[in-house]
Parts: sequence; structure tokens; C-alpha cells
Amino acid sequence: MSTSNLSILILYYSRHGATRQLAELLAQGVESVAGCDARLRTVPAVSTVAEATAPDIPTEGPPYVELADLEECAGLALGSPTRFGNMASAMKYFWDGTATQWLAGALAGKPACVFTSTSSLHGGQESTLLTMMLPLLHHGMMVLGLPYTHPELMSSKSGGTPYGASHWSGLNGDNGFTEDTRTLAIALGKRLAETACKLRGPR
Repeated sequence: MSTSNLSILILYYSRHGATRQLAELLAQGVESVAGCDARLRTVPAVSTVAEATAPDIPTEGPPYVELADLEECAGLALGSPTRFGNMASAMKYFWDGTATQWLAGALAGKPACVFTSTSSLHGGQESTLLTMMLPLLHHGMMVLGLPYTHPELMSSKSGGTPYGASHWSGLNGDNGFTEDTRTLAIALGKRLAETACKLRGPR
């Protein structure tokens, strides 16, 4: 990653891989914009046993997010599978620990977007996207969606919404990504990066 490039943080939680795949598609969109680099990060699972701890380094995939990643990023894409119409507890737990960054205004004025995947067709994709926006708005971020200038939003199989990119994985995770879903996820990442560049201004 170039030290002069803008770092766009793509922060997600994924249990079965669909949300991670969406994150990787957003990263493609980010890195299609000159001067921007995607920084993929995840969060550890929350244990039901108080004594249980996660290893400092995940066994696979990107590293766990650090609070410094929030401070250093020029933009943020936030992704989680749906949990009863809301973000997963692991992601909520991370955001509950960001009061210091909130007080310092570390994210204020930065662009952000959200994305999700769910196993059921009407499993709360839109409410999950909307509730994920709440901590971003409290942090003073500028939340972006997907405009209807993308014709894929009109497709019943696209999985996209004006609130962000989404995917219907199926109960067994056997629904692959449609071309429309891929296109919209990449477009969202690109829009986030382009907005970060515009906010930075000429260099």
C-alpha cells in the first residue's frame, strides 16, 4: 500500500463466508479508484462463555480491526450478516468500545457505507443496513447508499438496496452471487472511494 494513498477500511464480520465475499467485492471497487487502497479487517466472535478469548491473530482471513484503523481510514465500509434484523453481536460489541474515538471525533466527516448478507429471503436485510448506520451517524460520518442510477437495483434478484449492498445466501449458503449483486457491491466500494477522494480534495 502506498503511503500517499487513501486507506479505505472495510470492516466486517462473517460466519459462513458470504459477508466476507461481499467485503472482497467492495475492496475491488475501492481499489479501482486511483489513489485508494482497501484495508480489510474483521472482528472476533463473541463467546457465550465469559472466560473464552479469541487468539490475537485470526486463523484465516484478514487481521482483527484495531481502533487505530478507524483513526487512520479516509472512509469506512461496514458489513455484517443479519441477526434478527440487526448487526451481529460481535460487530455491535466492537462499536460499543469506540467511545474514545467518538469523543475525539476521529470519524467525523468521513464517508461510510454498509453491506449485509442473510440466509432467508426476507431476513431483515434492509433493517440490518439501517441499524448499522446508527453508530456511524453518531460518529459523525457521512453515510452513502446506492443510487437508482444503477439499473441493477431494479432487478428482483440483485440483492441490492438503496441503503447498501446485500446478498441472499440461502439457508445452506448455496445461493451464489448473481452478476447484479457483484456489480452493486463493487459499485458501492467505488462510490465510497471516489467520495473519500473528493472530500480530500486535490493534492
